[in-house]
Amino acid sequence: MFSAVSSVHIARRVLIASVVALGAAAAWPAYAQDAATTAAPSTAATTTQAVVDGFRSAKFGMSKDEVRKAIESDFGLSGEAVGEGENVAERTGLLTIRADDVLRDGGPAQVSYVFGYESKQLIQVGILWDIESSSEAKLLANAEVLASYFRTAGYAPETVRSGLALDNGLLIFRGEDAAGRATVLLLQGTFTDAGDQRRSLAPTALALLYAVDADNPDVFRIQSGQF
Repeated sequence: MFSAVSSVHIARRVLIASVVALGAAAAWPAYAQDAATTAAPSTAATTTQAVVDGFRSAKFGMSKDEVRKAIESDFGLSGEAVGEGENVAERTGLLTIRADDVLRDGGPAQVSYVFGYESKQLIQVGILWDIESSSEAKLLANAEVLASYFRTAGYAPETVRSGLALDNGLLIFRGEDAAGRATVLLLQGTFTDAGDQRRSLAPTALALLYAVDADNPDVFRIQSGQF
């Protein structure tokens, strides 16, 4: 089972790698074809604009106490049902829950709320469905449902990327709203050679990330000249 820290790290790597189309010439298996070939929103997206301001009642800029209240409002979870921790490398705080109703009929998911090193405020929300608590078919179905939703949600067209092969899976969707806040959807798994220069992805997890600042997150860094 993935930990709260690992789910955030999965999505963080996508934010960095998705700028470059790694393995763009790879052929995709049939189940990934629809999600991979649409690199821009449909015309339906022009009637609305995406706003990435957090996840449900938990909004970027909230404190831990405020997010705890949002979690209770959204999922009915409180007390020991909300895990608290820290990413010791990045010096960010974490609140983590497990919930069955994050995506309707989507299976159990882990939701991780990340708080900035300096601001102590909510800067990211990561959602993870994994193969240990769900089936491969469910992961694929969730990926298709979410990809379809994001493609028509009104993300800035010039920021939208999809169908990129990464070292650890397939980037299903990446887009930003007008304020530069990002949404990233990664189908993680292992690639195998399917013959005829095709590769097949065996999915092991589906990771979704909402980030207030994907390029310069509020994490601990050693400044130039300090060592």
